[in-house]
Amino acid sequence: MSKLIALTYSFLILFQSFNISLEDLSKLSTLLEHADYHKEMYGDNFFQFLAEHYGDAKVDHDTEHEEHKDLPFKGTHHFCSHIITPFINSMVTFDLTYYEFVKIPFNFHYTDSHTNFEKLSVFQPPKHA
Repeated sequence: MSKLIALTYSFLILFQSFNISLEDLSKLSTLLEHADYHKEMYGDNFFQFLAEHYGDAKVDHDTEHEEHKDLPFKGTHHFCSHIITPFINSMVTFDLTYYEFVKIPFNFHYTDSHTNFEKLSVFQPPKHA
């Protein structure tokens, strides 16, 4: 079951990456009608029709018909990017200078301030049990 869900989500993400909106899907009938028009008038097959309207010959063919603005996938909304990409120009420099090792002399000497070898009577073990 989890594999089916993962596969379904994968196809959903793939379909969304094509940027096909519901408006474009509703214009598919216009696309097919215009393709039939090209087949009757010019004898173009479907692949030639796609090349004229969406391929390399698009620039030459765009001004010939009024119906071109009603075809799907013609809007510029397919090229929008809603990702904010801030460019921060920060210069990072590393200082690679060599510092010579300086040996610091050992100057720590601890001495007890007073010595008392005998403990006070309070801290001695009991003498009478």
